Parts: sequence; structure tokens; C-alpha cells
Amino acid sequence: MAQKIRSAEGLLRRTFPEGEPILPKEGERNILITSALPYCNNVPHLGNIIGSTLSADVYARYSRTRNRRTLYVCGTDEYGTATEMQALKEKITPKQLCDKYNALHRETYDWFEISFDHFGRTSTPQHSEISQEIYINLSRNKMLEKQVKEQAYCDGCKKFLADRFVEGTCPRCGADDALGNECDTCGSVLDSGELINPRCKLDKTHTVGLKPTAHMFIKLNDLQPRIEEWIKSAWKAGNWSSNPCINTNGVLVHDKLREGLIPTAVTRDLQWGVPVPDIEGADNQEMLGKVFYVWYDAPIGYPSITATYTPEWKQWWFNPKNVQLYQFMGKDNVFFHTIMFPGVQMGDGRDWTMLHHLSSAEYLQYEGGKFSKSRNRGVFGPDAKLTGMPSSVWRYYLLSSRPENSDTTFSWAECVSVNNSILLNNFGNFVNRVLTFVAKNYQGLVPDGDDKEGPLSPNDEEDAAFISEVNSLLGQYIDALEAVKLRLGLQIIMQISAAGNAYLQSSGLNTALLNSNPKRCARVLCRAVNLIYALSPLVEPYMPATSASILTQLNAPARTVPEALSIDILPGHALGKPAHLFKRIDEKMAEVWRTQFAGAKEEVVKVGTVDADKTHVAPQLSKKKAAAAAKEAKKNAAATAAAEAGPKSPEVIELEEKIAKQGDVVRALKATKPKTKEVDEQIAAGVEALKQLKADLVQLTKN
Repeated sequence: MAQKIRSAEGLLRRTFPEGEPILPKEGERNILITSALPYCNNVPHLGNIIGSTLSADVYARYSRTRNRRTLYVCGTDEYGTATEMQALKEKITPKQLCDKYNALHRETYDWFEISFDHFGRTSTPQHSEISQEIYINLSRNKMLEKQVKEQAYCDGCKKFLADRFVEGTCPRCGADDALGNECDTCGSVLDSGELINPRCKLDKTHTVGLKPTAHMFIKLNDLQPRIEEWIKSAWKAGNWSSNPCINTNGVLVHDKLREGLIPTAVTRDLQWGVPVPDIEGADNQEMLGKVFYVWYDAPIGYPSITATYTPEWKQWWFNPKNVQLYQFMGKDNVFFHTIMFPGVQMGDGRDWTMLHHLSSAEYLQYEGGKFSKSRNRGVFGPDAKLTGMPSSVWRYYLLSSRPENSDTTFSWAECVSVNNSILLNNFGNFVNRVLTFVAKNYQGLVPDGDDKEGPLSPNDEEDAAFISEVNSLLGQYIDALEAVKLRLGLQIIMQISAAGNAYLQSSGLNTALLNSNPKRCARVLCRAVNLIYALSPLVEPYMPATSASILTQLNAPARTVPEALSIDILPGHALGKPAHLFKRIDEKMAEVWRTQFAGAKEEVVKVGTVDADKTHVAPQLSKKKAAAAAKEAKKNAAATAAAEAGPKSPEVIELEEKIAKQGDVVRALKATKPKTKEVDEQIAAGVEALKQLKADLVQLTKN
């Protein structure tokens, strides 16, 4: 199909050679983006995703639509006590655990269309090398000091225990299952030395006592004046979001700064971690056999992951004059990115690329409570796709609810309503109405409205108000995204599409206008088509699949963000085939999904040897429904027989839970009345997902 696109410098999105790393270039704006490295001992839930990876992805995609050299890196944080603890629970090695969860994280982010330029991990040789090099520099610069502290020691295991490996009686409330770092019953923050009758979680018959051990500490107290001075300067230059470190006046309000920074440990008595290097000095020699503390080496994962992407990684990380670093995280990570890691960079002594803009998010709650993996409450990891709801809709709703200034709450009813009222009736309706009209009445060719190519005049005789409104909104969108006000940018996009709908309505676009005033009809359509083209790069950061569909329907190449409404798709251009961008979701699905992800609350109904409510995600079952559930479960016997024959691996258990969960979804969908086309499509999608899960289980049990 013939394309007729205006030829103008900077109009189209530029691409970089396939297979070559993206590197910064002097004289251009180079953007380096990181999102907080997720722990490798679990799968992310929706709050984790919107708090870091998804938000960072929006800005990375936006930066690319401005033709800026952009590198977005992330990866799994794999060392530390949490990983060791989870590996013990799952009866596998820490390395096996990290391999498993790194793959699950990748799967989740791929489905959510997170556009990492590189997603790596911290258990790499590059990570060890860079972490050790920084430690050596800290030592040479006299930024480390040895401190001897008493730490929990297990006589039976013959080793020091991290706080999470110690349990006992809480000295505050008397609960007998308090951990060495906190009590889940009363919420008190504890030290393992405070526990009454402490015991080892690895073997509860082992007694635990206190024993002195030496560790190295970075002298943040000596670095505090430099850190404070840097924060005040960087906050203003980078326009940081409000967060627990500073307030909107740039005044330091973080408790640790007010109280005065203290030396912070950078080593631990663990097995799973980066080994402390062998360097001269009696104090350093005492560190041999120890590993780095995870909160020392985790932020170093950003440069080390970049080093696994390109051997030229220092062009990004030691280039403060030409590179701007944007970091995205939840509010609980702010201290480590604004004080701890910058302090390490300063103590290292080299000219690091340091934080330019900090974007911290508050917490996303789930239906009035918290996400809980142990209780199966909320949407975790790849489970989002089991609903059959497209990733674009998930992305839109999460970003429209992004907790920027305060905690927000995920709501299924609101999610369904947003899809139907905003995405379908506003945005989708505008695009489909225009492109369908052109396809039907102009054989899919953009009509000639007698407009010159290029920017439209805001003094246009017929559409001055419309053009001025769109131009103003385009400027507001750019301002919002430059300030990393992601939720505001999304609202402005919907205002632009609403302006497009109002333009069609006020122009009276219909067959009568085509017959009575063909020139006006052609002009309205040509301008509307170009507004859709202008919207394509605006929506790309938020809903990339939707943007791709728009470009396919327009038969047009990806373009940059415009500053004004222009005639860029020229008359005679052949459009692609129109298609609906969104589909209506039956309102009843909100309750189905709410039940599906409600968590373990209902009592299990037994039918023979089958749990009718195996994963506690369906409503209490009647005898009739329980019998139906038992019948459905028996169909899965062939798939699960091999797993039932012996001890089940964590992967088998996880897949069985997904199969049971998806079976409940399909049954709930089939029980929905009245049946609609949308429900039938959702049933078909749900059945296909169920079949795939069963096939995966069969393959897993064979392996």
C-alpha cells in the first residue's frame, strides 16, 4: 500500500543498528534509566510493577519517542539472606532459586511489555569484579572502618546467623515466633539479641547465643556533609519527586539525616554473596571468608548489569557531563538510592554518573488491603494474563492509578469501568470512527482537504479553536513527561482524544456532510487522521501494543512526539484495515476476578479425594458445584499423576495451583448469565489458557 508521509527532519523515530549496543554521544541528550532491582526470592505483584519497572518503562519509551539515546537496564537482586532463606524453604540451592525466579521475572515483564534494553542479574563475574573494585577504593580512601559487634551464633550449625535465621519469644508482646529482625505479631523492629529463648530456624533444637564478629563499615558519618550538599543540588537540577528523603522545598527531612548518619556495614557472615577481596591490612584480612552486605552491592548491580550489556559500560557510568541518570523505585528504597549508594560513589573517589532524577512511588494496595503471596491474595507475576485482559489495559489502569503522592488502591470494578468508559468509548471510539469512515467512503485513501503539509495554523478559519486546544494539550503532555508526571501525561492523552471526538461531533461528520459539503468532510477527516498519527507516539509509552495497532491501521512508520498538530500523513496515503483497539469487558467479570484473587479465606469442600476449592480462590461451593469441580479435577488426573507419585517440586505445585485457579475462572465464566459475545470470547481465551497450563504440567512432570 502506498505511503505518503511528509518528509521532515526529526519527524520519524530513529532506530539503532541491530545487535550494536546503545552508547551515549557527546552533544546529544543521553538518558540512563534504572528501576529498583527486584529481589530474586519471589515473583512481583502489581504494586512492585507499577512502583518501579512499569513506571521506568514509560519514561524510557517516552525518551525514545523524543529520539534521545536511551538505555534502560534492570535485573534481579540475587544475593543476601532473603535468597538463602527462600532456597532453604524450597529445598534447592540459592543458585537454582535465582535461576527459577529470574526466569519468572523475565516472563512477567515480557508479558507486561517492559522494554528493557538489558535485563540481567547480580550473580555475575562482572558484578563481583565491580563490587570488589569499589570496596578496594573505599579502603584505599580510608572510607572503611572495622567494628566488632555481637551477633547471633548457632552452636549446632557452627556459624553466625543472620537475623532472619533466628526466632524466639518477642520481648514486647510474648509471641513465640518472632524473628531476629522483627515480630510479625506486634510489628516491633527487633535485634536478634533481644529475643527470649532464641533458637535456630534451620534446626530448632539448636540453641543460639551471642558471639563477637568483626565487619567493615562505610563511614557515612564522614560523608554526610558531601551527601547533603549533593542532594540539595541534584534535587533542584533533576526536579526530584517528593519522597521520604526531602520535601518539596528541598529541605532534608529523612530521619537518618536529621539524626546524623552513622557507619553502615558493608560485609556479612553469609555463604551466598560476593566474597570480600583479599587486600592488605590486618583489618581487611579479618574479612576473608565473609561476603558483601546486599544493600552495599545491590545498587552496584546497575553498573554491573550494564557491564554485561556492553564492555563499554563506563561510557554510561563515568560520564556525568553527557549522561543523565533517572531512577524509579518504591518509597522504601529511597534511602539506599539517595544516601547509601551516592555515599559509596563519593567514597570510591571516581567521577561517577550520579542520580539526576529520582521518581519514587507510594504503595498500591489491593482491594482495600495488602498483596499477600502467602495467602494468595492479589495478582502476582504472570497470573495477570490468566484473566484474558490485554496487557495494554493492565498498563493503562495501573498507570492511571499510579501512587505518586499517596497510596492508591487497585479495584477490579474501577479497572473494568476504565476500560469500557475511557479506553473503549473515548479513545477507541475516536480512532475507529475516523478510520472506518475513510475505509468505507474513500476506499481507504486519506482524502484531500486542501491543507498544506506541515503545522496547521492556529488562526485557521474553520478549526482555530480545535487546533489551538490540541496544540496546548501537546505542550502540556511534553511538560508532564519531562517532569516525569506520568499519571498526568496519561490524563492529557485522553483529553486529546476527547477533543478529537468533540471535533467530529461539532463538524457533523456523517454521510450527510459527505454529500452536502465534500470538501469540508475531506478536511475534517484528513485532520482527524493526522491527530490519530499525533496520538500514536503519545500513547506508545503507556500502551505500546495499542500504539503498534494504530500504526498498522494507519500504515505509517513510528513517529516522534509532535509539538503541534500537523499534516504529516498526506492526501492519497493508503490506510490499513480498521480494527477495534479495545473490547468491552462484561461488568460481571469484576466480581469473578475479585473472587479469583481474593486469597485463602473459604473452607475447603471435600468431594471424595478431590479438593473442590483447592486453592481457595472460588466462592464457597454448593454440592452441585462441588461435584462439577470434582469432575473437572478428574480430567486433570493424567496431567498430575506423575507429580502425585512422589514429592512435588515447587514448580509442579505452582502449576497445579494455576490450573486449579484457572479452572475456577472458566467455570465462573460459563456460569455467567446472560451470555454475551464478550463473555464467550473470554471463555474461549480462558479455556485456551487452561489447556496451555495443563500441557505445561504434563511436560514438567515428564522432565
